[in-house]
Amino acid sequence: MQNILLTGFDPFDEEDINPAGEIIRSLSEEIKNYRVNTVEVPTERYKSVKLIEDKIDELNPEIIISLGQAGGRTAISVERIAINIDDYRIEDNNGNQPIDEKINLDGPAAYFSTLPVKAIVKELHNNGVPAEISNTAGTFVCNHVMYGVLDYIKRKGLNINSGFIHVPYLPAQVVNKAGKASMSIETMHKAIKISIESAIEYKNEDINYMAGKTH
Repeated sequence: MQNILLTGFDPFDEEDINPAGEIIRSLSEEIKNYRVNTVEVPTERYKSVKLIEDKIDELNPEIIISLGQAGGRTAISVERIAINIDDYRIEDNNGNQPIDEKINLDGPAAYFSTLPVKAIVKELHNNGVPAEISNTAGTFVCNHVMYGVLDYIKRKGLNINSGFIHVPYLPAQVVNKAGKASMSIETMHKAIKISIESAIEYKNEDINYMAGKTH
């Protein structure tokens, strides 16, 4: 049985919960004859990617999907691109706050997701889940992980599809955040399961689907 690696972050920025971490705790199962292996990663610049690299070496997964919280977003955001920069608005959970520093001094400016991002968004839409292609994973640890994992795969010459999905706040997180969007854990769980199924079904080729933006 082939392996999928699903990662999610622990809470950060004074939050008591991270929906990405909650999702992975409820999604350790078999999907379409793939074993879904989950791991919570620390919201830390250096430890996050190293932990995932170790899991890659251990599991030899065919697909990697990393999850992160994007408070304020209204939909499941399937990231298209990661950029080679760390520029943290806040400290990570180990006190790191790099400003305008490259993730890999010798790496390319950016990596595109190798997940079927259009297929994932289309299948989410077909199942009534708000979803979008996102063209920025930010410059915090989420982007760091997306770039770092794709960079590791490239440097090692591995045949692995990898990418990143951002999820909104949970309802409990917005009680004192007037006007901020949220999404139920049940909808997020459904969304990520559909995303995994789509990543398997379309792993060899993405589809054409109108999901571009004008801004």
